[in-house]
Amino acid sequence: MKILLVLTSHDRLGDTGKKTGFWLEEFTTPYYVLKDGGAEVVLASPNGGQPPLDPKSDEPDSQTESTERFAADVAAKKQLASTQKLLDIKAEDFDGVFYPGGHGPMWDMPNNPTSIALLESFVRAGKPVAAVCHAPAALVNIRETNGDYLVKGRKVTGFSNTEEDAVGLRDVVPFLLEDKLKERGGIYSKGADWGAYALIDGKLITGQNPASSQLVAEKLLEQLKKS
Repeated sequence: MKILLVLTSHDRLGDTGKKTGFWLEEFTTPYYVLKDGGAEVVLASPNGGQPPLDPKSDEPDSQTESTERFAADVAAKKQLASTQKLLDIKAEDFDGVFYPGGHGPMWDMPNNPTSIALLESFVRAGKPVAAVCHAPAALVNIRETNGDYLVKGRKVTGFSNTEEDAVGLRDVVPFLLEDKLKERGGIYSKGADWGAYALIDGKLITGQNPASSQLVAEKLLEQLKKS
């Protein structure tokens, strides 16, 4: 099994002057779930190189078992510092793809032509596509061969409006992910704020928030082992 993890290259939280990027735990947990499950994991980002880390995800109260494991993993840190450019990636070289969240993907994924083309290639090849928290933003402009949006009529989840309110960023993000998924025809549902919640609809796997990253990675691994 060879899995692609696609991280954001965006580091600015709107016009606030604050930094954002990928959420550490949403990368480290899937990374180790997939690797421990026997998969080869390749990292990519739009700009290549070291993707920006959301500083809040590196604070002491955001640490988990997987982030602590990563802190001591020299090889993994070296791999993260040298992600491949998304433009150099081909879906045919992978069995599935996982997009970790953080607020960064809200800006550099929805209208990214390289990401859109790559995800559409995965979908058309019948390969599993997984995204957690804010990363389902990468799915909102993906279309099926018939022109319909990928999420239309599918069960999906992602960072909820109430969670966005709780972090005080409703007026900062370019759009509310829950609203956009519904607007695209997605059958959106959510669990409790900050609780683990993930959905599978065909080959599409989505998770609601940071707590859902392990569940999404496990569901991706299950799909890969089936096929």
